[in-house]
Amino acid sequence: MFSADRDYPPVLFRDRVEAGKKLAQKVQELALDNAVILAIPAGGVPVAAQIARALGAPMDLMIARKIQFPWTTEAGFGAVVSDGTVYLGPHSAHLPKAVIEAQMEKARREVEHRMREFRGDRKPIDLLGKDVILVDDGLATGSTMLAAVQSVRKQRPRQVIVAVPTASGSAVKMLKPHVDALISLYIHPEYLPFAVASAYEHWYDLSDEEVKKYLMEMSQTASKNSTQEHNLLGKSG
Repeated sequence: MFSADRDYPPVLFRDRVEAGKKLAQKVQELALDNAVILAIPAGGVPVAAQIARALGAPMDLMIARKIQFPWTTEAGFGAVVSDGTVYLGPHSAHLPKAVIEAQMEKARREVEHRMREFRGDRKPIDLLGKDVILVDDGLATGSTMLAAVQSVRKQRPRQVIVAVPTASGSAVKMLKPHVDALISLYIHPEYLPFAVASAYEHWYDLSDEEVKKYLMEMSQTASKNSTQEHNLLGKSG
């Protein structure tokens, strides 16, 4: 399944929360009963939180980081994931080995930082046999998401689904063969310049503290739901 609400003009969102709520409506149509939501921080966290709430599903992090070109922070030629998965895109073939290694190390340090800040000693959710939904605030090149998909596949989920509010046509084309479903509310034509930020009225880089706040809220919701389920089971017993 590969779907987009509109091809052109772009869908505009007030912010990531609104985008997440609209995206959640599309994801609910899949009628999944065994879903786990994995957010790619930082921007994917507010989007994923709305989907997790709508589905009543647990949310965790997929900590991945794009390997940036040395001359810009906006574009990358690959990505690294916290489990050691590395994806190098075709543009890496045109870069000196020393540059690739230096930029990879930079990305790894950022992944390690986010692991310390966001996960700590908290264990990740077991993905075996689950319907895993990977969420970000958009796909530009798709490199980070592809690395995330490859990482998730190692854990033998039932299926891997990518859900984003906006995506470039080239990223969608690259990811299609690797996922069971891809949902994007807007797919940007390949022949036009694209930036994820252009889909949002209010766009900014989330701070570590904002990400932690979302994680705490989702953890509290999961704990509350677990307690309620336990109480219901106790009464039925």
